[in-house]
Amino acid sequence: MTQNTPLSPLFPRPLHHLQDVTHRVLSAAQLRARGVSAAQTSAQCLPGGRWQHLLPGVYLLHPGPPSGQERLRGALLYAGRPPASARRTPPEPSDAGFGEAMVTGPAALALYGFATGGDLGSLHRIDVLVPRTRRLRSTRFVEVVRGTALPAPVRLAGVPVAPVERALADTVAGMAEAQDVARLLTEAVRAGHSEPAAVVRELSAAKLLGRPAVARAVDALLAEGRAVAEERLYAMVREHGLPEPLWNVGLRLPGGPELGEVDAYWPDLAVAVELDTRAPRFGAPGEGPWEVNRGPERAEDPQWSAYAAKRDRLERLGVTVVHLTPRKLREAMDQQATVVRTALMAAGDREPAAYVMVLPR
Repeated sequence: MTQNTPLSPLFPRPLHHLQDVTHRVLSAAQLRARGVSAAQTSAQCLPGGRWQHLLPGVYLLHPGPPSGQERLRGALLYAGRPPASARRTPPEPSDAGFGEAMVTGPAALALYGFATGGDLGSLHRIDVLVPRTRRLRSTRFVEVVRGTALPAPVRLAGVPVAPVERALADTVAGMAEAQDVARLLTEAVRAGHSEPAAVVRELSAAKLLGRPAVARAVDALLAEGRAVAEERLYAMVREHGLPEPLWNVGLRLPGGPELGEVDAYWPDLAVAVELDTRAPRFGAPGEGPWEVNRGPERAEDPQWSAYAAKRDRLERLGVTVVHLTPRKLREAMDQQATVVRTALMAAGDREPAAYVMVLPR
């Protein structure tokens, strides 16, 4: 009696090897790289199956609803698929597959820990930033945002995320109420996520400053930014044992013109500290005016011209002016305290400064 040849199994390779996949969301290319055929994938996604079709070319390897993190990874896998003309060989089984795509908008802010806008699981859509040349449509819960020059992403929760300023701009672009914009931008400054100058720079690049709701919110943001920077300056003097200065005063020559206002002044040592909290409304690059790079674009900014003129006047009179930026106070307060202390200690080695009058601001 002839023994019958056993029938070939429907699936040439069992799927048990996928049970230990860390993230239960994979693209079709990643499944192929793990030895799962298109037929196997389709069979698993039939009604009552163990998998489901989350997005075009993206699969959820369990039958229940996706978590916020799974929706996030699915959106990146969908947006990160290479164009058909660029596909060569299947990718290796790994966390790769996001390409140049990165999370932006409200989903990115949720990853940064913003309270405004809710958590990741409550979002109805996930914005994903891709190059402008990508021919990719928004679908289901994925909103495709295109950019000509993509920023370097930040890695959060294992996924690429747009820098906080870009995420803020992309979020503000979809907001209509001034109070909502103001609430969001205020949180960015108060919680230490960014500085007003960097936020305004990104809003300007996105051509959003012309919107009335945004313009009103930016005015409130700049006021909030100065208040926060002043609090950090007070804390720096107190926590690092610097001598107490005269706070927020104006300087002038006896019987002469006003020399300008400074945030802190040590009259016996002729040392002044000034915070640069201006916003780069003229699109000048960098953090603030007191940088090494002082190119021709600085001349277009009247605020920069006023800062420079005031500093020149004071330094000609023998007053040392130390300029601090909010960002440096936030990120390197110890270093900035050393800069101020060095200026105070060096006062005895300089020629005596001209006498100037100190007036309350």
